[in-house]
Amino acid sequence: MRTHGSAKELEARRRIAGRMLLRGKGVREVARLTGLSPTTVSRCKQIVEKKGLDGLVAKPHPGKPCRLTSRQKQRLVRILAKGAKAAGFDTDLWTCSRVAEVIERTFGVSYHPDHVWKLLRKLGYSPQKPQHRAREQNPEAVRRFREEEWPRLKKRP
Repeated sequence: MRTHGSAKELEARRRIAGRMLLRGKGVREVARLTGLSPTTVSRCKQIVEKKGLDGLVAKPHPGKPCRLTSRQKQRLVRILAKGAKAAGFDTDLWTCSRVAEVIERTFGVSYHPDHVWKLLRKLGYSPQKPQHRAREQNPEAVRRFREEEWPRLKKRP
């Protein structure tokens, strides 16, 4: 099981383990002191013997890089914050299809709507279920009903 922590934190732990190993400490002792597994410390020992401490550098994560730059992502967040109506849609509901359309229109980058949610999740958004409310609903009439009529109709106060 992978130890918790960022790539930099884990690299720092491995480097500490590597320095301890270079000073002559045993694998089990280093594992106990650093909180790493003995298997990881053994791997570190092999790497240090072959490549030195520089061999313990964190490797970049595999996967395709995002097609939007960090500046474009910030701009997208501002566009989303203004609402879907401000972006030219009939309602203020953001869908993955609409976000994909805005990304293509604004930045010239095409995303499949089924994958837009990954980008939105990285930007801190989560799926929200819209409230269903009649467009003809009068908020004042609803308030009056809740405060005056509903208490009268309830069986118990």
